[in-house]
Order: sequence, then C-alpha cells, then structure tokens
Amino acid sequence: MPGKTLQIPTADGQADAFAAFPDGGGRHPGVLMYADGFGIRPVLREMARELAGHGYYVVVPNLFHRHGPAPLIELPEYIGEEVRPSLIAQVMPMIQAHTTERVLSDADAYLTFLSAQPEVAAGPVAVTGYCIGGLLATRTAAAHPGRVAALAAFHAPVGAAGPDSLSRLAAEVHFGHAEGDVTPKSLGELNASLEAAGVRYTSEIYPGTVHGFTMADTDAFDPTALGLHWDRLLPLLARTLPKS
Repeated sequence: MPGKTLQIPTADGQADAFAAFPDGGGRHPGVLMYADGFGIRPVLREMARELAGHGYYVVVPNLFHRHGPAPLIELPEYIGEEVRPSLIAQVMPMIQAHTTERVLSDADAYLTFLSAQPEVAAGPVAVTGYCIGGLLATRTAAAHPGRVAALAAFHAPVGAAGPDSLSRLAAEVHFGHAEGDVTPKSLGELNASLEAAGVRYTSEIYPGTVHGFTMADTDAFDPTALGLHWDRLLPLLARTLPKS
C-alpha cells in the first residue's frame, strides 16, 4: 500500500505523521492509529499499510512531536529483554509530559486533519491504539463522541481513562487485553463501567499474552494474538465505517 509522511498542524507546532492508503484513488473511511510508546517505526508502518489494504486511510501521528520528529530515540531492529529497560527509561519522561490537556488538544488537531484529507470519505472515523496509544485512543473517542464511530485498543491501560471518560463513549468498542496486564477484578470493574454507560463493547483477555503482544519487533510478540487482533478489528471497522 502507498504511504507518505505528513505534517499535521497542532496548537504546539507541526506533528509529523505517517499515512497509508489504498491504491487506485477514491475516498476511504479514515482511521487514526496511535502507536505504542516506542513510536512510529517499521512495524507501525507495516500495520498501517495492512489496515489500508482493507480499504482505509490510516494516519499514525508522532505522539511526542513536541520533543522533535520521529524517531525520538534510537531503536534496535528487535526490542528484547536486555534493551527494553533502557528504552523505556528514555521514553517515560515523554509519556509523563504528555498530559491529558496535550492529548486532547492533539486529538482535535489529528481528527480535523484526517477528516480534511481529500482521500478520506465524509462521515465518522475510527480510532485505534496500542499500549499507551490505546489510552490516548480511548480519551480521543470519549472527547469526540460525534466524530468517532469505532474505538479499538490493544494491551492498553484503558482503565486509566476513568469512569467519566468511559461513560462518554458513543463509539462501538473493542478492548483486547494482555493476560499479564489485567486481573479478573480489574477487568470486571472496567466491563461494569462500560455496561453502566450503555457502551456497545467487547472486552476480552487474549490468552497467554504479555504486554505488547501485537508488536512484531519485540519479544512480547504473539503471532496468534496478532491474528486475533485483526479478527476483532476488521469486523468492527466494517460495521461502523460504511464504504462508498
């Protein structure tokens, strides 16, 4: 699938982003994809292209654009146990500086930009995210219930969005949790909040997984779980983002 680098105007300057879209022109439903904490890199570009191949215009923004263009840290081709702690130590200050105020300001800019692209069809869009990006996707969907028709988040701390945000979700939702990330109690509390808010949702643990299971360039990767991720994501988008 074709891809290109874009610059998205935000209240705090230009955010670099990667876009992937179908061959052949035309207009396609839009998807805003939030990366994990390690940011835009080959595996995220490949996932965006994979999704674009199913008929979507996908934008992956640099979450930490205030700190510079991606890549913000030097990443190895493979993120194993021996390098993960040092990489997380470099990324964590940027995550901590990315306040809810910044998240919501950027979300408005990203959605406005996505909907304005000539290749993007009119109507609602979807938001998906991985790890910290799943939390940002959840906050984005909660802040823009009239613009976001579908929300998907994988191995993400979505409960940190809080009951108030969850109660404002109008999108259809899928949360795919790593087995190592949630307890039965925390999953029950999250699902109870969604039930109480009347959210259309599925929220499930992907068996045998650890945090980061979708990322093929890490030692957390689980190919079976990645396949399940596509099996959940693609029907969700097909139901909520009609194609012309």
